[in-house]
Amino acid sequence: MAERIPEEIINEIRKSVDIVDIISEYVQLKKQGRNYFGICPFHSENTPSFSVSPEKQIFHCFGCHAGGNVFSFLMDIEGISFQEAAIRLAEKANIPLELKTTSSHMRLPTETEKMMRAHELLRQFYHHILVNTNKGQEALEYLQQRNFTREIIDYFQIGYCLDEWDTSLKFLKAKGFDEDILEKAGLIIRGEKNNTYFDRFRGRIIFPISDYKGNTVAFSGRVLGNGQPKYLNSPETPIFQKSQTLFNFHNARVAIRKKQSVVLFEGFADCIAAFSAGIENGIGTMGTALTEEHIHLIKRNTDQVILCFDADMAGQNATLKAGEMLSNAGCVVRVAIIPDGKDPDEYIIKNGAELFKNVVIGGSIPFMSFKMRFFRIGKNLDNEGDRLAYIEKVLEEISKLDNAVERDIYLRQLAEEFSLSLDALKQQQRKIFYSIRRETTKDNAVKQQKLSLIKQDKKLPPAYYNAERLLIAHMLRNASFAMKVQDALKQVPFHIDEHQAIVTYLYAFYEDGNAPDLSNFLNFIQDQHLKNIVAEIGMMTISEEISDKEFKDYIKQISNYHYKLKIEEKIEEGKKAEREKDFIKAAEILKEIIALKKSL
Repeated sequence: MAERIPEEIINEIRKSVDIVDIISEYVQLKKQGRNYFGICPFHSENTPSFSVSPEKQIFHCFGCHAGGNVFSFLMDIEGISFQEAAIRLAEKANIPLELKTTSSHMRLPTETEKMMRAHELLRQFYHHILVNTNKGQEALEYLQQRNFTREIIDYFQIGYCLDEWDTSLKFLKAKGFDEDILEKAGLIIRGEKNNTYFDRFRGRIIFPISDYKGNTVAFSGRVLGNGQPKYLNSPETPIFQKSQTLFNFHNARVAIRKKQSVVLFEGFADCIAAFSAGIENGIGTMGTALTEEHIHLIKRNTDQVILCFDADMAGQNATLKAGEMLSNAGCVVRVAIIPDGKDPDEYIIKNGAELFKNVVIGGSIPFMSFKMRFFRIGKNLDNEGDRLAYIEKVLEEISKLDNAVERDIYLRQLAEEFSLSLDALKQQQRKIFYSIRRETTKDNAVKQQKLSLIKQDKKLPPAYYNAERLLIAHMLRNASFAMKVQDALKQVPFHIDEHQAIVTYLYAFYEDGNAPDLSNFLNFIQDQHLKNIVAEIGMMTISEEISDKEFKDYIKQISNYHYKLKIEEKIEEGKKAEREKDFIKAAEILKEIIALKKSL
């Protein structure tokens, strides 16, 4: 393990990186006032509650209460140690670290790390076979015939698994992996006899699949020739879940941020074809429907989504469902229309990259326009019944639009297409609009009623609780003020255990000669729960100075509660003494109670 990084180097790293820059690599942040806000990467949400303070160099989520500094953010988002986070940040800040490693106390890799390492080694192995060996020549020629350039093959690290029973198994066993971990990782399959194993992807062109961090976590293998199944995918494993994985996301993230939009495909083949056509911000689902986890990942980076699914009926149904989910999550959705019932790959092969990029993707239409097209499918609009049903359905969808200008545009389109009175359409649309609003109002009323019942159950925090938090907020900014609080509360502790722990850390932090620095103090604290609370308090809006009156009031709230607790305790002791007929002790306790009441 690497030697400990000196404290002065840690401080240099902390001062050399900007928390906004680091978090922006993972979360789409928008400036509001002095802070930046975005969708929290640590829990699912639609409304941004994740706040980053460039001034204090801290983050805090008002939803899940996660909080900390740049080190703790990287530790949480990447699942790494403080040492690893410091090393990564040092690299970003170009700060040289000369760390010696010792073989003793070397941490053994976890099962998850072993699985990821096995996938990474196989990715390199399969790619090498494809591009550098005679045995991979047939697969390479097959890809080249299908317009896969060497640039595309290298970019997506496409490979080939030999058509042999256990080449991959032998390769990984030579690297120290055992069969049990490889079977759990989905790389090999156990034969009928328990002691026999064979490669899952033998004889297939290999497409590596990575998680959002860029770790190889699975493979998809395409058969070379006409065998079945055409594609064979890794099973779900501890490191690979389809519902949480978006193909090419780690590569596309920079382009997504730059273009402020993402193009979503149904699978990796279309995503690769689109990349060859110049679509660098394309990602794909892994043969599964869009999920809330996918949307959460997308919204952390952009809220502009272009759907480019197959033009067949299944693809159109998937487009409608995905579009509704994304719209409900607050995304602006457009749909790329592919003519002649083709999928993106087929269209590019037949019509070329330029038409796909400029006409299909560049000419994408608003989601509402797609829905108007979709609702025509299977209807004979020359038939009065079908026509009325179609108009009614479109009016219902128009009524769900928040923007009045958008509603007006689509109503005019409808009026013009069917030679209808615009006023009549508006009147009917308003009826539907108010009907939907009434239902929504009812639902909201029920929700509000439930919320108010919950709020009634939740008691307001006592005065001493708020006093403690406000004192801590000022103490975090001013060392001499912290010492003033310490003197004022010599005999009285903070009543909330976490608050007392925080001020104990803070006194020690200042006694070590540290200046007030919230980000540095968060490094000083070891407990993550306490870090979250400190970050939350650090985000509080307070005045620059605290008046003597305010200060005395806060001290009084904390002290009074302390003495009230003492009085209650003494009253119980007095009652016990009276029950035991120890009247001398009871009289002494009464004197103590009188003295405590005077303290109040």
